[in-house]
Amino acid sequence: QVQLVESGGGSVQAGGSLRLSCAASGINFGSDAMGWVRQAPGKEREMVAGISSDSIGIDIYADSVKGRFTISRDNSKNTLYLQMNNLKPEDTAIYYCVAAHSIVSLYEGSWGQGTQVTVFS
Repeated sequence: QVQLVESGGGSVQAGGSLRLSCAASGINFGSDAMGWVRQAPGKEREMVAGISSDSIGIDIYADSVKGRFTISRDNSKNTLYLQMNNLKPEDTAIYYCVAAHSIVSLYEGSWGQGTQVTVFS
C-alpha cells in the first residue's frame, strides 16, 4: 500500500523559505516519478514541480515557481523534498506529494494528505 506523508508546512513571511518533505513507502522510490501539487482555495490545482525516475533524470517546474523552488529526492531515505525560497503570498496553498510511474501520470497517481503553506505579507 502506497503511503505518502508530507511535513514541513507552516506560516512564513513573504520572502522567506520553507522546505517540504514527503516520506514515501509502498513504492519503488527510485523508479517512480514524484511531484508536488498545490491547491489554493477557489483555484485549480497546479503541478508546481515534478521529478522523474533516476534513470530518466528530468525535473519540471511550473513557470510560477521557476528559480524559486527546487525539487529533490533522497533515495536512501525514501524522501522527496521541495525547497521553497523567496515565497510569495500567492504561494499560499495546500501542498500535496504525488507519486506515479511517470511524470505525465502524476495527477492520476497516489496522493498524500497535504500540508498547508501560508505566506503572509
